[in-house]
Amino acid sequence: MILKNKTLKVVNLLFLGLISYYSFSQEEQGRNLVPNGSFETLEGKLKALGCIENATGWYSPTGVRADIFTSSKKTPDIDVPVNKFGKEEPKDGITYAGILAFSYGNKEPRSYMYAKLETPLKKGQKYCVKFYVSLAETSKYSCNQLGVHFSSKPLGTDQKVSIIEKTHVLQAENKVFNAMYNWDEVCAEYTAEGGEKFITIGNFTSDADTKNEKNKKTKEYSDQLIQAYYYIDDVSVKLVSQEDICFCQEKKKEAEVYSTLIYQKIVNINDEMSSKDKIEAQKLYFGAGSSSLSLEAKKALDLIVSEMKANTALKLEVKGHNDAMESKLATDSEVYNEIANKRINAVFMYLLENGITESRLISTSEGSMTENSEIIETDDEELKLAKNRRVTFKVR
Repeated sequence: MILKNKTLKVVNLLFLGLISYYSFSQEEQGRNLVPNGSFETLEGKLKALGCIENATGWYSPTGVRADIFTSSKKTPDIDVPVNKFGKEEPKDGITYAGILAFSYGNKEPRSYMYAKLETPLKKGQKYCVKFYVSLAETSKYSCNQLGVHFSSKPLGTDQKVSIIEKTHVLQAENKVFNAMYNWDEVCAEYTAEGGEKFITIGNFTSDADTKNEKNKKTKEYSDQLIQAYYYIDDVSVKLVSQEDICFCQEKKKEAEVYSTLIYQKIVNINDEMSSKDKIEAQKLYFGAGSSSLSLEAKKALDLIVSEMKANTALKLEVKGHNDAMESKLATDSEVYNEIANKRINAVFMYLLENGITESRLISTSEGSMTENSEIIETDDEELKLAKNRRVTFKVR
């Protein structure tokens, strides 16, 4: 009888231990171990480039400091979306970081960024590691080898040198990241050696083993710098269970990535314009297959909200458009199916959340029937498509 009780106690303890372990694992799964992964939490005022340490939890491991960009009209060099190195909307939130990953002939020293993980990685456990990159428009070069290095101690030197270390996480094809519009994903599953406490992002490969390409000058940024400079955003390290997988964007069909260009136009508004004219001057532009509102689109919608609240009799027709390629792909891809309506819905949701009643809104899906009047003969085909991916407005 005593033996039986002891056996039951042992079984119960083992069972409780398994429950505790399972609960702990469940709690860890899905939790981002990278603190401040989108750089939204800032300490102090950003006054210049090289202020990565103003982003809580982030540091530079060499004498060349990484950069932080956020809305800062007083300091144009670090503003968002337009800054010293180019133009990009944040991938997440309103802030992103930036590093120099390559310079021809090593004429400009590289920069890196690192953070201490919330908890050390466990030996044998699998983790899904992701971050996003976008090449800055002033970059004369683009490169591959952008990745992650994990370590038990922080890398560190005051010298302005490249860090040559093992790259634990790379994009699957290790491609040259040459897209200047929107964000590319770097993603892979990593099996921990155990005890890794720090994540460092950058190019850890020698110049000789780093593939580079020259970039064409853009119309907006004709003065190029002899470097490959990348914006960085939305960094995450998450535990993967045996049942789950690390979902990385698979290589899409060529047609599905026909363009990464998002057109944008500055709209001039003055006090002499009527509310109708101010509203109808706004146009929102989108990426291929996307209904996500950019920071500029939200600013335009904020103006519309303000005008409609000041003129309660106004009703608004929201017209959704897509380009011809999106129409062509819609029958075979859910991404493009009803994309004009998805864009209208995104606008409706934003307006409703900001106090405009649904009774004042009218939706009209134009699809690819109406070409943008701003398209000119000298526009290349990609720009023409980008100009057609839009939402326009009509005051009723």
